[in-house]
Formats: sequence, structure tokens, C-alpha cells
Amino acid sequence: MNLEVIILAAGQGTRMKSSLPKVLHPVAGRPMLQHVVDTARELAPAAIHVVVGHGAGAVEAAMAGQALNWVRQEQQLGTGHAVLQALPAVKPESAVLVLYGDVPLLSPETLRALVEQAREGPALLTARVGSPAGYGRILRDADGALLEVVEHKDATADQLEINEINSGVLAAPASDLNKYLPAVGNANSQGEYYLPDVLSMAVAEGSQVHTQLAGSELEILGVNDRLQLSQVEREFQLRQAHALLREGVYLADPSRLDVRGSLRCGQDVRIDVNVVIEGEVTLGDGVRVGPNCVLCNTEVAAGATIHAMSHLEEAVVGARASVGPFARLRPGTVLAEEARVGNFVETKKASIGVGSKVNHLTYIGDCEMGDGVNVGAGTITCNYDGVNKHRTHLGDGVFIGSNSTLVAPLEVADGGFVGAGSTVTRAVAENELAVSRARQRNIAGWQRPGKKDGEG
Repeated sequence: MNLEVIILAAGQGTRMKSSLPKVLHPVAGRPMLQHVVDTARELAPAAIHVVVGHGAGAVEAAMAGQALNWVRQEQQLGTGHAVLQALPAVKPESAVLVLYGDVPLLSPETLRALVEQAREGPALLTARVGSPAGYGRILRDADGALLEVVEHKDATADQLEINEINSGVLAAPASDLNKYLPAVGNANSQGEYYLPDVLSMAVAEGSQVHTQLAGSELEILGVNDRLQLSQVEREFQLRQAHALLREGVYLADPSRLDVRGSLRCGQDVRIDVNVVIEGEVTLGDGVRVGPNCVLCNTEVAAGATIHAMSHLEEAVVGARASVGPFARLRPGTVLAEEARVGNFVETKKASIGVGSKVNHLTYIGDCEMGDGVNVGAGTITCNYDGVNKHRTHLGDGVFIGSNSTLVAPLEVADGGFVGAGSTVTRAVAENELAVSRARQRNIAGWQRPGKKDGEG
């Protein structure tokens, strides 16, 4: 029996108090809905159907390019009604798993166990929770078999004491859903068509409804407001941190790492506190990342060190190179082996050669730098003329004195030397010295101005 997945993602999410559709709010840098889709794909379904309503266009655009069948629910009349909209696209011989776009922490292992129980009839994912308020309660007979699910607003006082709740996630043969869903009514406090009502119908006909208990309360946590979103975010981040620890990565504090994308690490990687990972990041063997760093779509080779307070975006850092502290590597920066970019240095579209050093208070943009170059403090490449960007080329072994201004387009050939405080506008040939600054005058007998009488 093939598996097809229906993901319900039509809700407005008014408690989020946001113009963004609820399922697009990010968890670990990706929309909640993307996490649910990724989990569904772990089960190798024949098709994934996503039911959208509020903000449907924005949701479809955010998930564009993926193999998803979009289904519109023009009126949000409940979960049963939502699934009914998708059923015409489901093959009658398939098993169906119903998920929710705002429940991003479910594990593939839990769902596999649930689907396995649904090969011959409906199966419901339940959970035992400390505070069941707001959830539908699971009613069982004396033998422990499921009788029905009663929604919180429709439950009696005794039923409200039950702590086994309906997660909303169920699996069933498509034939059962096609049979029962059209008969579901809306005679309840919400006036909605509840999906779990199909279970009581199956029981009434003598069918057994299986249940699968979730591994933890957190696994079935749905997001309805910003507080729950923050809870899901913290749980997701802690899971990622634990996975890294099991892979041998040293984390100074697992609760103070945010991975908003993917992080691949070699052996003996050490990551200090308050590090943020965005996009695709790779850290080679023995890499050290200091506290309060941000790495976005960046590759760091073996033995390199990223010192505290540094921000790297779309950069490549070579083996045994050093960055920071307080450095900013903007997109297009490539550091070769043993290159050094120090404190309060900003680079952009810059290639910095083997063993070259840019240690202090410097801006290097649109620059190709050879090997063994030394750039003094306070140097800038003037790469923008107000209309176009221009490049600077520094050959091997070039020395740039402190407080120099390199006006692009400019080339300083191998072994070229620029004296401190120079503004360089013309090419410097191999092994030439360029000096461009006003001649110094020393005035003998000069006296410092004093204050006039009566001035404070």
C-alpha cells in the first residue's frame, strides 16, 4: 500500500499577531512548514498534498520548486473539511497520513510506527501531557480500546481530567476517509467538521482504531502564538546541539548555539558560546570558533581560528588562517592558507593570499592580494567612484604602510612598497617605493594657544 501525506496549512494563526501566514514563521531559519515537509519526505511517500487557505499565495511562493500538490481550502471549516478537499487527489488504494504545518517537531520514527499501524484501519497519534488544556481527550473503554476523541470545549468535567490527548495526527486507509469524512457533521461548540470524528464512526461500525503514543510531549507541540514558537525553537536548537555533541563537536554551552541552516563539522571542532550558524556552513578538522560569532554560508578549512565577535558571510577561510576578533568578512572573501584578518577589518570580494596579513582597522574591497602581503593599520581600498566598482591588485610580498589610501583601479606589483600615510593613484612597479604625502614642517619656538581671561 502506497503512502500519501496530507499536510494541513490553511489556518490564519491570529494569535501570532502577524501578517505572515503562521506556517511560514521560521524555526531554525526555515519555515515551520518546510520542517514538516522534510519529515514527510523521510517516509518516502508517493505524494505530498498541502492544504492552504489564509495567505495561500505567499505559502505556495515560499515553497516553490518542490514536488508538492497544492490544495485550496477557500473556507476554513475544520480539519475534517480540510482533509476532504485533498482526498480527490489521493489514490483510493493508498494509506493517508495527516500532518499539520504548525507541528514541526515530529520525528520520522514516530510517524513510521503510526503508519505501520494504519495498514488495515485508522490509527491515531496520542500523547500524555502535564497540562492537557485545549487538547481533545482520548476516551477508552474498560479494555483500553479507543472509543472516541472529545474536543476540549465539548468535554465534561470528568473528561477534562484525562491527560491523554489527541495530537491531531492520524493515519488511515484512503478508503476509510472517503467513507467516513462526507458523513462528519458539525454539531459541536465550534460548528466545525472535526477530523477525529471519523475514528468514532469506525468504532461504531466495529472497527478497531489503533493508537500510537508519541515519544514526548514536546514532539507534538503545535505553534499557535509567539511563546509556543519560542519553545519549539529552543527544543529544535537543543536537538541539533545534542546531535553535534554526539558527533564529537565541542560546544561550550549546548543551549547557546543557534543553527539556522546546516552545519557540517570535522574532528576536534570547538565552538564557544552564542555562535549563530546560518545557511550552509562547513568547519574543517580542528577549527576553533570564538564567542559571539555569526557564520553564514561559509567554509572554514582545517586548523583555522575564528576569534570572538566576527561576522562571516559567503566567505572561504583557508587552512590555519586566522580571523578576528571583531572582523567582518563580506560575500566573496577568500582567505588562503595561513592568511590573517584581524580586529576591525572589513573585506568584500577580496582574495587574500597565502600568509598575507591585514591585521588592524582596514577595509579591503574588490581586491586580489598575493602571497606574503602585509597591509598596515588604517588602510582602505577606494573601490567605488560613485558609479562603478574597480579592483586593486597587490602582488606577492607587497608592503602597504599604515593609513594608506589605495585608489582603484590600481596595481602594486610584486615587492612593491607603499609608505605610510600615502594616497596611491598610479601603478607601482615591481620593488618600487611609492610615497605620496605632504612634506613635514617643524616650526621652532611655536607656543600652544592659551585661554583668554574670563573663559572657562
